[in-house]
Amino acid sequence: MALPVKDQLRYWGIAAAIFVLLLWALGDVLLPFVIGGAIAYFLDPVADRLEGWGLSRIAATGLITVVGVLGFVLMVLMVVPALVTQLIELIEVLPSLIKQLRGFIEQQFPSLLDRESSSHQFLVSLGETLKSKSGDVLQSVAASFSSAINVVVLLVIVPVVAVYLLLDWDRMVARIGELLPRDHAPTIKRLAGEIDDVLASFVRGMGTVCLILGTYYAVALMAVGLQFGLVVGFIAGLVTFIPYLGALIGGMLAIGLALFQFWGDWVQIGLVAGIFALGQVTEGNFLTPKLVGNSVGLHPVWLLLALSVFGALFGFVGMLIAVPVAAALGVLARFATSIYLESRLYTGLASAEQADQKDE
Repeated sequence: MALPVKDQLRYWGIAAAIFVLLLWALGDVLLPFVIGGAIAYFLDPVADRLEGWGLSRIAATGLITVVGVLGFVLMVLMVVPALVTQLIELIEVLPSLIKQLRGFIEQQFPSLLDRESSSHQFLVSLGETLKSKSGDVLQSVAASFSSAINVVVLLVIVPVVAVYLLLDWDRMVARIGELLPRDHAPTIKRLAGEIDDVLASFVRGMGTVCLILGTYYAVALMAVGLQFGLVVGFIAGLVTFIPYLGALIGGMLAIGLALFQFWGDWVQIGLVAGIFALGQVTEGNFLTPKLVGNSVGLHPVWLLLALSVFGALFGFVGMLIAVPVAAALGVLARFATSIYLESRLYTGLASAEQADQKDE
């Protein structure tokens, strides 16, 4: 005999509360395992495809591991040094850029430097606010990284976790399916399939879009001669998973740098702006519809809310799980809405009586 609904809700509520508490208390410890699980989830379709071509799961996992290690080594040898060099150069040149910006404002917008003007007072108050908050932000980021991200531990644990999870992924999914409550197993499996479809479309699709656009921006900006083009492309590609934010941040940064570097050469500045315009058009009309699809169901505002809330509650680990949780909550909300629309709470007694009359 199945447990009453009230008892089931109580037990599942207790389990959810324990899970949240463990996530809050052990977030730093769980970080390598969360990253490793995300990598295994991302690569599981590749392993399944290799199995379909005749390889065993062990051989497929081994081949993916070898290719991943070689790609990581090549990236470390070819991309990371240039990226770090440009980041250091950008930090060193920032004071001179700020000085040039002040000179540009003095020539073009002298009213902004008038101490009595409202615009100058607004900029001063904004600068003081940013200055007061930047210390707290940097301190929290440094504390988070020092306590949560040990680079050596990540480089050792994450690949091991990813390989083992990728090797046993199908068996784990099957075992979890066997442990589901029998009364609700079909519904849970259907909802889990919908959640997986959303995540597969968004995480794997947007990951590919971020990689393509980041590479395009970096190569194109360096080709037109923009300093720090690799850094700008990396930043723009990294935040592309939030719609329009990658192009907005990367475009503002690139065009701002282009104005300082190519001031007066409007062709070069136009080329930099055109690179991001072309990237945005390509993303919206080709990459995202093809690789992500139009039925993901993750609204940009909902995604930003999830990132903000889970980042504030659980730190960096919370930001990693924000997208899966947002996808799951979206699917569950649509399921709850469909149940509500079929319930008497929505249809009322009149609809129920009409249905009974039709049956008679």
